[in-house]
Amino acid sequence: MNEHRYTIVVGVDGSPASKAALRWAVWHAGLVDGRITALMAWDAPLIYNWEVPGLEDLATTTAKILSGVVKEVAGDSEVEINKEVSQGHPARALLDATKEANADLLVVGNRGHGGFAEALLGSVSQHCVHHARCPVVVVRNQS
Repeated sequence: MNEHRYTIVVGVDGSPASKAALRWAVWHAGLVDGRITALMAWDAPLIYNWEVPGLEDLATTTAKILSGVVKEVAGDSEVEINKEVSQGHPARALLDATKEANADLLVVGNRGHGGFAEALLGSVSQHCVHHARCPVVVVRNQS
Protein backbone atom coordinates (compact mmCIF):
# COMPACT_ATOMS: atom_id res chain seq x y z
CA MET A 1 0.00 0.00 0.00
CA ASN A 2 1.34 3.43 -0.94
CA GLU A 3 1.17 5.48 2.24
CA HIS A 4 0.97 9.25 1.80
CA ARG A 5 3.48 11.26 3.82
CA TYR A 6 2.45 14.73 4.97
CA THR A 7 4.05 17.13 2.49
CA ILE A 8 4.61 20.87 2.81
CA VAL A 9 5.65 23.06 -0.11
CA VAL A 10 7.28 26.32 0.96
CA GLY A 11 8.21 29.26 -1.24
CA VAL A 12 11.71 30.64 -0.71
CA ASP A 13 13.12 33.78 -2.28
CA GLY A 14 15.78 34.73 0.25
CA SER A 15 13.74 37.53 1.82
CA PRO A 16 13.26 37.73 5.60
CA ALA A 17 9.58 36.82 5.12
CA SER A 18 10.41 33.69 3.12
CA LYS A 19 12.99 32.67 5.73
CA ALA A 20 10.30 33.06 8.39
CA ALA A 21 7.98 30.89 6.25
CA LEU A 22 10.65 28.19 5.90
CA ARG A 23 11.38 28.33 9.65
CA TRP A 24 7.66 27.88 10.39
CA ALA A 25 7.37 25.04 7.86
CA VAL A 26 10.32 23.20 9.44
CA TRP A 27 8.72 23.58 12.88
CA HIS A 28 5.33 22.34 11.60
CA ALA A 29 6.85 19.44 9.65
CA GLY A 30 8.62 18.35 12.84
CA LEU A 31 5.30 18.22 14.67
CA VAL A 32 3.54 16.10 12.04
CA ASP A 33 6.50 13.98 10.86
CA GLY A 34 6.23 15.64 7.49
CA ARG A 35 8.62 16.53 4.73
CA ILE A 36 9.24 19.79 2.94
CA THR A 37 9.78 20.83 -0.63
CA ALA A 38 11.54 24.20 -0.55
CA LEU A 39 11.00 25.88 -3.91
CA MET A 40 12.74 28.89 -5.39
CA ALA A 41 11.63 30.16 -8.78
CA TRP A 42 13.48 32.31 -11.27
CA ASP A 43 12.23 33.91 -14.42
CA ALA A 44 13.78 35.57 -17.46
CA PRO A 45 11.94 37.81 -19.89
CA LEU A 46 10.67 36.12 -23.03
CA ILE A 47 12.26 37.60 -26.11
CA TYR A 48 10.74 36.24 -29.31
CA ASN A 49 13.04 34.08 -31.41
CA TRP A 50 16.16 34.94 -29.42
CA GLU A 51 18.22 32.73 -27.17
CA VAL A 52 18.84 34.43 -23.84
CA PRO A 53 22.44 33.78 -22.80
CA GLY A 54 23.23 32.63 -19.30
CA LEU A 55 19.94 30.88 -18.40
CA GLU A 56 21.89 27.89 -17.09
CA ASP A 57 23.86 30.29 -14.88
CA LEU A 58 20.59 31.68 -13.47
CA ALA A 59 19.36 28.20 -12.60
CA THR A 60 22.69 27.28 -10.99
CA THR A 61 22.86 30.53 -9.03
CA THR A 62 19.27 30.11 -7.88
CA ALA A 63 20.03 26.56 -6.67
CA LYS A 64 23.06 27.82 -4.71
CA ILE A 65 21.01 30.59 -3.08
CA LEU A 66 18.26 28.11 -2.17
CA SER A 67 20.78 25.70 -0.62
CA GLY A 68 22.28 28.54 1.40
CA VAL A 69 18.91 29.70 2.72
CA VAL A 70 17.87 26.16 3.65
CA LYS A 71 21.16 25.61 5.47
CA GLU A 72 20.86 28.97 7.28
CA VAL A 73 17.25 28.44 8.37
CA ALA A 74 16.97 24.68 8.88
CA GLY A 75 20.49 24.11 10.16
CA ASP A 76 20.70 20.69 11.77
CA SER A 77 16.99 19.95 11.56
CA GLU A 78 16.11 16.30 11.04
CA VAL A 79 13.15 17.24 8.83
CA GLU A 80 13.50 15.97 5.26
CA ILE A 81 13.87 19.00 2.98
CA ASN A 82 13.95 18.60 -0.77
CA LYS A 83 15.18 21.62 -2.70
CA GLU A 84 13.55 22.45 -6.02
CA VAL A 85 14.37 25.21 -8.50
CA SER A 86 11.77 26.16 -11.08
CA GLN A 87 11.76 28.52 -14.02
CA GLY A 88 8.68 30.69 -14.25
CA HIS A 89 6.48 32.97 -12.21
CA PRO A 90 6.78 32.13 -8.49
CA ALA A 91 3.03 31.79 -7.84
CA ARG A 92 2.55 29.44 -10.80
CA ALA A 93 5.64 27.42 -9.80
CA LEU A 94 4.34 27.03 -6.23
CA LEU A 95 0.86 26.02 -7.35
CA ASP A 96 2.29 23.50 -9.82
CA ALA A 97 4.59 22.09 -7.11
CA THR A 98 1.69 21.59 -4.69
CA LYS A 99 -0.24 19.73 -7.35
CA GLU A 100 2.74 17.59 -8.40
CA ALA A 101 3.65 16.69 -4.82
CA ASN A 102 0.02 16.20 -3.77
CA ALA A 103 0.92 18.63 -0.99
CA ASP A 104 -1.06 18.92 2.21
CA LEU A 105 0.01 22.49 2.87
CA LEU A 106 1.58 25.46 1.09
CA VAL A 107 3.59 27.95 3.17
CA VAL A 108 4.59 31.36 1.84
CA GLY A 109 5.95 34.54 3.31
CA ASN A 110 4.24 37.89 3.13
CA ARG A 111 6.39 40.89 2.44
CA GLY A 112 3.76 43.09 4.04
CA HIS A 113 3.27 45.72 1.34
CA GLY A 114 -0.44 45.73 2.13
CA GLY A 115 -3.15 48.08 0.96
CA PHE A 116 -2.98 49.82 -2.39
CA ALA A 117 0.56 48.68 -3.28
CA GLU A 118 -0.39 45.01 -2.91
CA ALA A 119 -3.59 45.47 -4.93
CA LEU A 120 -1.71 47.32 -7.64
CA LEU A 121 1.36 45.10 -7.85
CA GLY A 122 -0.26 41.77 -7.12
CA SER A 123 1.18 39.32 -4.64
CA VAL A 124 2.51 35.79 -4.82
CA SER A 125 1.00 34.98 -1.43
CA GLN A 126 -2.36 36.50 -2.36
CA HIS A 127 -2.44 34.57 -5.65
CA CYS A 128 -1.61 31.33 -3.86
CA VAL A 129 -4.31 31.87 -1.22
CA HIS A 130 -6.91 32.30 -3.94
CA HIS A 131 -5.82 29.48 -6.26
CA ALA A 132 -4.14 26.71 -4.26
CA ARG A 133 -5.81 23.31 -4.02
CA CYS A 134 -4.54 22.84 -0.47
CA PRO A 135 -4.54 25.02 2.65
CA VAL A 136 -2.13 27.97 2.58
CA VAL A 137 -0.30 29.47 5.54
CA VAL A 138 1.02 33.01 5.08
CA VAL A 139 3.80 33.79 7.52
CA ARG A 140 4.74 37.36 8.35
CA ASN A 141 8.30 38.22 9.21
CA GLN A 142 8.29 39.40 12.81
CA SER A 143 11.43 41.54 12.64
